[in-house]
Parts: sequence; structure tokens; C-alpha cells
Amino acid sequence: MRWWVQEIWELSPVLLGCWVFWIIGSITLHELAHGWAALRQGDGTPVETGHMTLNPVVHMGKMGLIMFAVAGIAFGMMPVDPSRFRSRHGDASVAAAGPAVNLVLAVMSFVCLCVWVPAADGFWIASWDVPSHVYKNFQIFFLTGAVLNLVLMAFNLLPVPPLDGSRILASFFPSYRALISDVRAQGPILVAFILIFIFGGDFLFARAFAIVKDGQDAVLSLIAPGYVALPRP
Repeated sequence: MRWWVQEIWELSPVLLGCWVFWIIGSITLHELAHGWAALRQGDGTPVETGHMTLNPVVHMGKMGLIMFAVAGIAFGMMPVDPSRFRSRHGDASVAAAGPAVNLVLAVMSFVCLCVWVPAADGFWIASWDVPSHVYKNFQIFFLTGAVLNLVLMAFNLLPVPPLDGSRILASFFPSYRALISDVRAQGPILVAFILIFIFGGDFLFARAFAIVKDGQDAVLSLIAPGYVALPRP
């Protein structure tokens, strides 16, 4: 079994760079969104602990960085104190803020992808035909951003602790909150999380890629009717 960096490098060094950029950037903004939402709820913990920063090391920590180096994926952490939240469902809004940012990043990347492909082929401005390597590099960048952030959003919304989806669900259903807080449930919860993490990734990435590609075809048919991608060496 080879290191993930070697595998991606052989596919495309550009893809490797995009992967590193989007993983680190998306996790950082995801955690900052939790912090911003917590501050709006009246909880100053993110500021008090020094986590309202763009420094990814602060959010990912040593374990997150080690995991990223080993597995190519990582996690972050934003300390908050739900007891200081103003609203009844403050925990749900703070938890939802992270996946919401991932959705925004996915949509922005998707829009850029849909505009870039025909524009770079000179569909709207015939004289503007960018070199193949520039075309492909930006295409990979936008596609990676869209797919990866869709996966991060979907994964974090799963109702399994410690993912955001469990906090959202627990905020509205006290019986679920009691269930995941039960000491006897901690073992099965940990097993469920590990199984989802190991075996759910391929499914989520496949579905996200299909959604982006099908969505791109649909959007291009609207904004660039008659467009046919030029063959690129």
C-alpha cells in the first residue's frame, strides 16, 4: 500500500497541490464558521482560546496534521461553550455553520468551473483560447474544490458523534441527545464513526463527483447552448 501523496502525484502534481490547498483551506474556514456562529450566540470561547485565526495549525492541531500526512484527510476543532449560547437551539446553529461554509465553497467552485470551461475554450470570446495546461490546471482546481467541499458538507452532517450532524439532531430531539450521551452508547458510536470514515469515503466522493459533473452538464446547456468541449492534449 503506497502513500497517498505518491498516488496523487503520479496522477497529477497539480491535483496534489489542489488537494492540499482545499483540505487545509476548507477545514480552516469550516472551523472559523463555527467560531463566528458561537460569537454571535454570545460565546466568547473561540476568541478567548485564540482560535479565531486563519492559521490552520491552530485548528487542525498535531493529531490533525499527522492524520493529514498519513491519510490525506484531516479534521479540525473549534472550542465552544454551549452553556453560553443565547438561543434555545444555539448549538444547532453553531454546528450547522461549518457545513454551510463547505456548501458555499462548493457552490462557488462549481460556478467557477461552469464559467471557466466554455470561457477558456473561447466559446464567448473566440479570440480567447487559453493554453491547454492552464485550462486543465484551473479545471482541476475548481473541480476539486466543488467535489471535496460537497463531501465535507455531507460527511459532517451525518448524525454520528462527534460530527456536526449529531449536535444539530440532538438540539431538536432530547431523546437522541440522551442516547448519544449515555456511557453505554460510546463504544457503538465510536465503531459506527470508524466504519463510516473508512467505508463511506468512496461512496461520498463518487456521489459528489457525479453530482458535480451532471450539474455542470445541465448548467452548460443553459449558459452555453451548443458548446462542445475542445479536445485538449
